[in-house]
Formats: sequence, structure tokens, C-alpha cells
Amino acid sequence: MIIIADSGSTKTDWCITDGNTATQVTTAGLNPYFNTDEQIADTVCDALKPFASQPVEAVYFYGAGCAFGEPCDRIRQGIARVVDAPVEVCSDLLGAARSACGYEPGIVSILGTGSSSAQYDGERIVRNVPSLGYILGDEGSGAVLGRLWIGDCLKNQVPAALSNEFIERYRLKLPELYDRVYKQPYPNRYLASFVPFLSEHKDEPAVHRLVLNAFKSFWVRNVLQYESGLPVHFIGSVAYHFADVLHEAASALSVSIASVEQSPMPGLIRYHAISSTRQ
Repeated sequence: MIIIADSGSTKTDWCITDGNTATQVTTAGLNPYFNTDEQIADTVCDALKPFASQPVEAVYFYGAGCAFGEPCDRIRQGIARVVDAPVEVCSDLLGAARSACGYEPGIVSILGTGSSSAQYDGERIVRNVPSLGYILGDEGSGAVLGRLWIGDCLKNQVPAALSNEFIERYRLKLPELYDRVYKQPYPNRYLASFVPFLSEHKDEPAVHRLVLNAFKSFWVRNVLQYESGLPVHFIGSVAYHFADVLHEAASALSVSIASVEQSPMPGLIRYHAISSTRQ
């Protein structure tokens, strides 16, 4: 039995599989830059404690903020408290690349709460334009879409009826907004929580324009910097729910998309099944 985890800033999907059956569990997101050691340990325990007594061959954890060094060690130590098995901690980008590309070269992009991208040679990430997070980068991400939309609403850049509908639905008031964004933890999750509203209204010109421009920015500032001619794959909830706008942005820039998937988990299950036969 192996355990595979795909973790973003908002949620972590765990899959416990023996090759024939698979059990999936969802917990809060685990990002070593945002979570304390205690939070990591508690979340891992919630997910894996029911399976702690079962023989586990290996754990493969793919997560945001897990590119190298000390952050990976913290996740590894949290898992080791619950499961006695080798633990491999890798970036969410490598997980997305293995899921979408398998053992073939390609470019992979994640559009979820955050955004990131990389060029993959079939084995490893060979180039990565840094994401820089939702303040400095994260173009096209849920957090940035939410941030841009709130700004447009509160600065009277969208039709009043649409802005009022948004403000009333979320009971948005400036004191609470300032507190959630500037004082409370996980402001990126809070900003991304407004994406469902944008998805419901993506045919509204103001929403469509905002999302389209954000996706164009993601392409220009990230994807177009990699080697041309490689297939480009997208993974993540934002990419999936706005796939039509994502394709429109690609067409406007004379590029194309090989695939769009909501989750990397099915591809990761396939990848590790193949990997076990190659060893």
C-alpha cells in the first residue's frame, strides 16, 4: 500500500491505494510557509491515523512550498510521526508534471488558490519561473482573481448591480475586509473564496475581462518563457472551472493547451503504478 498526497494552500487530497482499491481523504491545506509544526502534525494525524496500523510501502507528498530543504523536512517529520514508511516530499509542481506528463517532456502550470509553472524533461523540473506568491506574483490564481475583483468592486469599476450582488452575498464590509486580509492568517484562502462568484458570473463582461486579462498575464509572465514546442498542461480548480477563458487567452497569444485537469491525483496514481513496474 502506498499513500499519495496532493497539497495546496486550501486543501490536501490524500489517496491510500494498494493498486486495486483507493481510499481518498481530504484535509486542510498544508504549506510549510503558512502552517506551524503543530498544525502540520495535527492535519497529518487526522488524515492518516486510521491507516497507521496498516503496512505502508511509501508515502509520496506533493505540496505547495515544498521545493527544497527545511520546509520539506517539516512535512516529512510530521508524516513520520504517524506512518512508519519512507517519505518522499516534493513540490506540487513536480506532482503536477508527473501527473500530466508522465515520463514525457512538457510544460505544466497550476492554477488554483495560487499559481505556478515549470518545464519538465520527463524526469525532473529543469526550469521554473518563480511564482512569488499572491502579493508579488501568482498571476491567474484564485487569490489574485479575488484580490483584483474586490478592488474593482470597491473602486466602482464594475456595474453597480453586479458589485452590489457580490457585496451583499459575502456581507462585505471594509473593517472585516481589512482584518481578514491584513491581520488574519491565510488571506490568500480568503481572497480565493470569492472565485465561485466569478465562476457563476464569468459571462458578465466585467468578470470575463478580468479573468481573461489575468490568464494572459500568466501566459506572458510565466509559460511563454519556457522552451516552445512542448505540450502545455494545466492543473487546478481555477484552470478547470475557467477552461473556456483559459483557451481564449491561449488563442489570443497564438499558443495552445494540451490538457486541463481539475486534480493531479488520477495522474499521480497512474504514474506511481507505472513507476513500481519500472523499478
